[in-house]
Amino acid sequence: MDKNKYKNLVSKHTPKENVLCNGLIAFGVGGLMGVLGQALIDVYSYFLNITTNDAAMLMIVTLVFLGCFLTCLGFFDKLVHFARCGLIIPITGFAHAMMSAALEYRKEGFVTGIGANMFKLAGSVIIFGVVSAYLFGLLRLIIMGG
Repeated sequence: MDKNKYKNLVSKHTPKENVLCNGLIAFGVGGLMGVLGQALIDVYSYFLNITTNDAAMLMIVTLVFLGCFLTCLGFFDKLVHFARCGLIIPITGFAHAMMSAALEYRKEGFVTGIGANMFKLAGSVIIFGVVSAYLFGLLRLIIMGG
C-alpha cells in the first residue's frame, strides 16, 4: 500500500472533533473549577476562621484529593471524556496523572512499581514548571531591578 492510499484510509477512519464545541465545554468546565476553588477558599476561611492563604492551601489539597479519589474509583476518565481540558489543565489533572501511574504499576511493589513510575507522566510537568518558574523569576528580577 502506498503512502497516499494509507493517508486516505487513516483520514477516513479518524474521528472528527468539533473544536469549537470542545473549546466551549473545556472553557465552561475550567470556569466551574475556578468557581469551585474559590467557593472552597471562602468556605474554609469562613468556617475554619483562617486566612485566605491558608484556605487556598486547603483548597489545593482538596482538589488534589478529589482528583486522586475519582481516579481510584474510575470516574475521572469518564469526566475528562466529557469535560476535555477543563479537568486536565487544573491541579486535578496533575493529581490524576500521578495517581493513574501509581495504580497502573502497584502490582510491582512500592519501590519498583509505585515509587519508580508515579512521576512518569507528571515528571515532565514538574521539571518544566520549575524551570519556567525560575526563568520567569529571573526575567522579572532583571526587568524590575530587584
